[in-house]
Amino acid sequence: MKAHKKFKKVLIANRGEIAIRVIRSCRELGIETVAIHSTADEDSLHVKMADESVCVGPAKSTFSYLNIPQILSAAEITGADAIHPGYGFLSENTEFARMCEKWGVTFIGPSVECINSMGDKIESKITAKKANVPTLEPIHIKGMAEAQIEAEVKKMGFPVLIKASAGGGGRGMKRIDEMSVLHTTIARLTEEAKAAFGDGTLFIEKYVQNPRHIEVQILADQHGNVIHLGERDCTIQRRFQKILEEAPSPVLTNEVRQEICDAAVRLAKFVNYDSAGTVEFLYDQDTQKFYFMEMNTRIQVEHPVTEGRTGIDLIAEMIRHAQGDVMRFKQKDILFRNHVMEFRINAEDPKTGMPSPGNIIHYHRPGGIGVRTDDYIYTGYTVPPYYDSMISKIIVQADNRENCITRARRVLNETVVSGIQTNINLHKEILDDSDFIESTFSTNYLSQKLFNV
Repeated sequence: MKAHKKFKKVLIANRGEIAIRVIRSCRELGIETVAIHSTADEDSLHVKMADESVCVGPAKSTFSYLNIPQILSAAEITGADAIHPGYGFLSENTEFARMCEKWGVTFIGPSVECINSMGDKIESKITAKKANVPTLEPIHIKGMAEAQIEAEVKKMGFPVLIKASAGGGGRGMKRIDEMSVLHTTIARLTEEAKAAFGDGTLFIEKYVQNPRHIEVQILADQHGNVIHLGERDCTIQRRFQKILEEAPSPVLTNEVRQEICDAAVRLAKFVNYDSAGTVEFLYDQDTQKFYFMEMNTRIQVEHPVTEGRTGIDLIAEMIRHAQGDVMRFKQKDILFRNHVMEFRINAEDPKTGMPSPGNIIHYHRPGGIGVRTDDYIYTGYTVPPYYDSMISKIIVQADNRENCITRARRVLNETVVSGIQTNINLHKEILDDSDFIESTFSTNYLSQKLFNV
């Protein structure tokens, strides 16, 4: 067991809206909170909301939000007995999880073994295959000569996707359609992966032409209990990064939905998973077959979609399970209702995707029935240029997809963020597009339909 007592104080090793999200769940569980922050985040809302706060370093995340000794020192001086890593930063860092254990602080997340087995994309595919979960057969190019790689790619057929084994968030990934750019792309992505993840290992897999990105939310405890909380459709992406998610997926039949959820549970049980996690699949709309992509051993940005569908507080359940509590639900207890969409609001130029940090002159948060907003901004707040550009998540739910779209239009029109550029108008354009309304799109949607990005 990771813990033998109820937590009294949780340190949140993150920032922004996810830090606030964790604070709120802790408050409802009667747990005190500690916010860490960089010098650039001194005025951030998560710092104001927590019971205590500690500055862990300068603006650059390497010296603050990724600074393991400083974060553990903050936990020690504040008497925190657990750390929630949120997503990104150190959430899937095995060294951090091990160090937490060494320092006698509970890491609120899966075991080090689970993070290890699922963290490497190549190894996770091998594990998935052992668990009888469908996968796309990759080309493992490490140690292969250029001629060998060419021969394997020729056998596989274009287009192919080159991916970083330790990658995530769309980085270290590139589709190629011809042999002439194969080796230059491999060289560039190797360096990119080394810089971003400290590991330049790449692999190649067949590029599915008409795919949907489907992921299944898993919840597990330390006693062998595993359930799924349904799927999310995360197909609307910009350069492999999600910007809009919804549930249920409008393209899955009930039969395929059951198969894909069963496969996710099967994999989680195979690796003895023991927290909240997400199993991601590529769904080929032409063949109605799905393939394992990766498993995220952490909470996801889009977890509110599932919370809207099920009414279950995923952060609270993560905390309970990290304490050693037995799962409170059986699969039959999970009831799915409504259609839910999440819109990621980014401080960026909507045409180029380039960040747009700066001072928010006026912010009006939307409201009304079926609306939830997870954010960390306010009028007068200055969005720093050092971190991810997402400033808010707007979650909308209604009794069906058509009404959800109608409500989302109203909600986005009601949202005001002035002083900086955002992608709100991009979301409005998507909601009015016939392909989105009819759900006849793939992961290529934004590049092919709205923008050449």
